Amino acid sequence: MRVLETSKSQQGGLRFGERPAPLPQQGQVLIDVQHISLNLGEVRRAAMGTMVDGVVPGWDAAGVISAVGPDTDAPPVGTRVVSRALFGGWAEKRVAHVDDIAVVPDRVEMATASTLPTAATTALAVLTRGGPLLGRTVLITGASGSVGRFAIQLAKIGGARVTASVSSEASAQSLVGLGADRVILGLEGAGGADLIVETLGGPTLVECLRLVNPGANVVNIGWSSREQAIFSDLGALNKGGALHSFGIGDTRVGPYLRVLLSLLEGGKLTSAIKLQTSWDNFASANAAVMQRGYHGKVVLTMPAGV
Repeated sequence: MRVLETSKSQQGGLRFGERPAPLPQQGQVLIDVQHISLNLGEVRRAAMGTMVDGVVPGWDAAGVISAVGPDTDAPPVGTRVVSRALFGGWAEKRVAHVDDIAVVPDRVEMATASTLPTAATTALAVLTRGGPLLGRTVLITGASGSVGRFAIQLAKIGGARVTASVSSEASAQSLVGLGADRVILGLEGAGGADLIVETLGGPTLVECLRLVNPGANVVNIGWSSREQAIFSDLGALNKGGALHSFGIGDTRVGPYLRVLLSLLEGGKLTSAIKLQTSWDNFASANAAVMQRGYHGKVVLTMPAGV
């Protein structure tokens, strides 16, 4: 089968390669991949050469089950599913644990389903960590990014008042359309919040500790600013709130995916695909994802018949 594998000698850190199809073990399924959704974190790691040569990256992929591991309770061969794993998604076939897949409803497009496994599950997991959202104020930094856009919608579905923080006015109107009650530049006029979903890191993370209401939480899920966070004012750390760090990592995402797919099917959740192209164009697609300020999901599609 054809794969995208890491190669430090190639621009962008990737090349096409060939290898035997993996065999699903107990608790796993084999998926014929149709769509791959790219995430900045994995694209950046490949480009920076942080992995040894020959690794097949890839977190998010949707396709059709083509084999089931022994003694495994799973949907039957031929079922459309979306999947997440820490590696192996950038290939014509990938294995995934049965607790990291979900059946894609007939009314949900597979390309759209492929955008959920990392960004949307991260947003849902963070928002459900601190109890009910009804009537609470949620502040989301870096809200125009993929996780932020899902978090706005999910927080609003939960009954929260949502403040979306962005770095420019260009994306403000689209975030209001997703359900944001307020869109602010930076943190100017943010006010207090009962939960802060923080994606930028650096000085923004430090400032968020001054904005969180007593007893509330700041949850950092990213470091897109690439800047240091220096906590020089201990008073901000003693307000009674809590600072957490969260990454979806090896969390089993199947239950989250089922909720998200149901919301998609019911029209309560949307996912913006900005670019959908053949995986033969992976180099230009990855370059787009790496552009600062590039918002919207990028999906690679396998050629027909693969």
